[in-house]
Amino acid sequence: MEGLTDEMVSSSEEAMDIVCKGSKSRHVGSTFYNEASSRSHSVFTMQIESRHVKNGVINTRLRQFNFIDLAGSERTKQSTGERLKEGCNINKSLMNLATVINALSEVSEGKSQHVNYRNSKLTFLLKDSLGGNSRTNLIANISPATSFYQETLSTLGFARRAKLIKRDKACIN
Repeated sequence: MEGLTDEMVSSSEEAMDIVCKGSKSRHVGSTFYNEASSRSHSVFTMQIESRHVKNGVINTRLRQFNFIDLAGSERTKQSTGERLKEGCNINKSLMNLATVINALSEVSEGKSQHVNYRNSKLTFLLKDSLGGNSRTNLIANISPATSFYQETLSTLGFARRAKLIKRDKACIN
């Protein structure tokens, strides 16, 4: 993926420095609704490795945390040129994520359903978090403004479908 880096840190301060560095390199631009609109998703993956010795055997545990800040869906009517192209890419990525969420919610209801994670980089990256042996939390941001009623309704619908995803409790592999 474009701009992807892999860095080792040994403290929370070093990790926060990387988060800040990533935030500064995030693509933003002016749109009809927002002067500094995020024009890309942001993904921060943290892998934590812990080791302990028991009876002379070294046990290693790996944990992975994905922090994803999705770019908001775009009304393409107010966009032109580069912003229109970016908005279309954002909407396509969000649509692919919604398709995966819908498929996983149907699987949770006992329906036989193929879950196509390969339609976007985002869903492929999140495959284990969305449908694997994991715990996943979703925070949906909405606006109280009546002018964003449709976007708020859409976001709440997405969150409702995500909540329908049920799986066995995460366990140690």
